[in-house]
Amino acid sequence: MTLAVTVLYFEGCPSWRTVLDRLPPAAALVGVRITVSTQLVQTPEDADRLGFTGSPTILIGGHDPFAERGMVPAMACRVYATPQGLAGSPTVDQLAEALRSSVN
Repeated sequence: MTLAVTVLYFEGCPSWRTVLDRLPPAAALVGVRITVSTQLVQTPEDADRLGFTGSPTILIGGHDPFAERGMVPAMACRVYATPQGLAGSPTVDQLAEALRSSVN
């Protein structure tokens, strides 16, 4: 099985590159294949249309596994709660869990 992962981002927020670095080892932990694409979000209208709640927004099979109630589309850097505190991207383990949940 191959999972499609899309990383939505906007210029000026570097955390999406960290997600790109962390996705391969996360997939290896789960034992799944992934295809990764990126999509630049340029306008608030794009953010609304795509469900972009900040950079980076990670979609696995078109779904945001890190979405939280009350999040709204925004042209801003996104913050993720990690075991080490707030960060600009999920950890490898958090990404692995999101991939694992998408397979099951």
